[in-house]
Amino acid sequence: MGTIDINGKSVETDEEGYLVNLNDWDEAIGGELAKSENVAMTDQHWEVVNFLREYYNEFQIAPAVRVLTKAIGKKLGPEKGNSQYLYELFPYGPAKQACKIAGLPKPTGCI
Repeated sequence: MGTIDINGKSVETDEEGYLVNLNDWDEAIGGELAKSENVAMTDQHWEVVNFLREYYNEFQIAPAVRVLTKAIGKKLGPEKGNSQYLYELFPYGPAKQACKIAGLPKPTGCI
């Protein structure tokens, strides 16, 4: 277990750096998680992160990469709903890394 301290707020993370309490997340925390992942957040990154949070709110599960790719393609268009685009944004795995930054649990099926 670890913690992230930002703006006078301390939030707990598990041993892999995922938030313990999903309600602790805000964009500042997401930014800190991104820094710890060496990801410089752009509007495209935030678009995927916000998509993941909406997906999680609707289905109560963090999608695996295949499901994520297909769902993003449906909502944001085929130019964004492909593995190459998502891996350019999140090189250590779009589902795993983006979910961590989004404050969501590790997707099922991710090692």
